[in-house]
Amino acid sequence: MPVTVNEERLFQEFIKLAEIPSPSLKERELADYLISRLQGFGFSVEEDGTAAKIGGTTGNLLARLPGDERYPSLFFCCHMDTVVPADGVKVIFEDGVFRSKGDTVLGGDDKAGIAALLELLEMLREQDQPHGMLEILLTVGEERGLLGSRNFDYRKLEADFGYILDSSGSPGAIITAAPAQNIFNITVKGKSAHAGFEPELGVNAIRIASEVISRLPLGRIDEETTSNVGIIKGGKATNIIPDSVFIQGETRSLKREKLDDLTSRIVKEFEKIKQIPGADCEISVSLEYPEYRIDTKQQVIEFAAKAMERAGIKPRLETTGGGSDANIFNAAGLQAANLSVGMQKAHTTEEYLDSRDLVRVVQILWEMIILSTEGMKA
Repeated sequence: MPVTVNEERLFQEFIKLAEIPSPSLKERELADYLISRLQGFGFSVEEDGTAAKIGGTTGNLLARLPGDERYPSLFFCCHMDTVVPADGVKVIFEDGVFRSKGDTVLGGDDKAGIAALLELLEMLREQDQPHGMLEILLTVGEERGLLGSRNFDYRKLEADFGYILDSSGSPGAIITAAPAQNIFNITVKGKSAHAGFEPELGVNAIRIASEVISRLPLGRIDEETTSNVGIIKGGKATNIIPDSVFIQGETRSLKREKLDDLTSRIVKEFEKIKQIPGADCEISVSLEYPEYRIDTKQQVIEFAAKAMERAGIKPRLETTGGGSDANIFNAAGLQAANLSVGMQKAHTTEEYLDSRDLVRVVQILWEMIILSTEGMKA
């Protein structure tokens, strides 16, 4: 029988968190609130120097609560930032579902995970439940390319294994694989001229770029690989032949060789621009984060699956097309799996969260604590 959760307290906590604005690189207000809350539970809280490195208002927060050394230690990770629009979030709770008014995101990504953790801590204190040492890492700038986790010193983590609470969908998903991502930045150069008096003297950078983009392999390439052109900026006025246009896009794949091959194909298409008289291009490619794949027999997977079963939820082993802090954790050699926390339509103003799913996440976390005291170790 799943543990009983104080739903009213949990729901009010989520609403409070969601209505604290925390767009990427501006997480200070939320961070201060969470520092106070965690210290109230007896955690020590350390803020690192990531803010200065990424131009933000706060660094990553690492909170630690001592526990019984007989039991394995666990860590949990959520990110504090949200995508925009995020100013003036007003949560509407109707028919058991959380939504925003419709002009902002809800912020369930990732405040659903944070709310569930805070309720877990309330329950541990109320019931005086034994546990091993607990660590909570709250990262910044996740929505800007995992900036917080990429700048965190993982030598500071002491826990045996842990979980990132940041996947969409109903509770029960355990993400066993996620893709690597490359970002490509292209500047196509042409030659400006007056569009009315002497257009034949110009070389239209936007037209050249458009022709190349039309030839690119975009969208879903196969079941493991995708690509996209997401940003195009160029031009000064309608009466000027544009001499420059900036293009930014991405490639993703669960397999590095596929990622490299697709990225190379895109780069080669843009390099053909250099053969056009009066045109040129500058190309840069960077690896934003590496892929990961976790053996389903690893303890971090089996432990989560067992906790879900005990909470009455069927575990689902899934791969994803999105990156998360879990990519960085696994690259650092840590046992870390990303779990679904109920958020739906994340990154849109139609985002919503079923309150029953939020309760189920807390029940899963509770069963993890109980399991850890029953000898199921990493």
